[in-house]
Amino acid sequence: MAPTLSKMLPLGTEIKHFELLDPISGSKKSLKKLQSDVTTVIMFICNHCPFVKHVNKELVRLGQDYIHEGVSFIAINSNNIEAYPEDAPDKMIETAQALGYPFPYLFDETQEVAKVYNAVCTPDFFIFNEKGKLVYRGQLDGSRPYNVIPTTGKDIRGALDAILKGRNVPHTQIPSIGCNIKWKP
Repeated sequence: MAPTLSKMLPLGTEIKHFELLDPISGSKKSLKKLQSDVTTVIMFICNHCPFVKHVNKELVRLGQDYIHEGVSFIAINSNNIEAYPEDAPDKMIETAQALGYPFPYLFDETQEVAKVYNAVCTPDFFIFNEKGKLVYRGQLDGSRPYNVIPTTGKDIRGALDAILKGRNVPHTQIPSIGCNIKWKP
């Protein structure tokens, strides 16, 4: 799996609504019900990617640290499960429960949501403000499975802290890097 950089959707892009399967509840969840009036973090992740495995504990910490501040986190798996059965909904349930995800982990079976958000890698992060405008897209932090930088969530935390303090999120943002989304043929 060659590392893939995120495409950096233009800042100011409006949040795109969706309704996806929540494998844990077995029901569909809509962005309208999950979106926060403070800020919403949408992250494209999966079960098998070593980049996601590397940051999973920090994703849980982020949720635990910011959900009580009114931040909504939504994780989405858009991978082709026929080619990567370890990313199937039953395995998503196992991963979410084993790691204690404090946020919904939704399945984008048609891959349309990933396409609408121009997500190309896992993990790929998008933060929308209270008006539904994109204010951050990029990396969690500088940590990678192949370097010795600690996983702290520094970049996402910086963006969330700025929003919560009523400040502008810095426009200098570094692309995320990870495994490419496994597209259907």
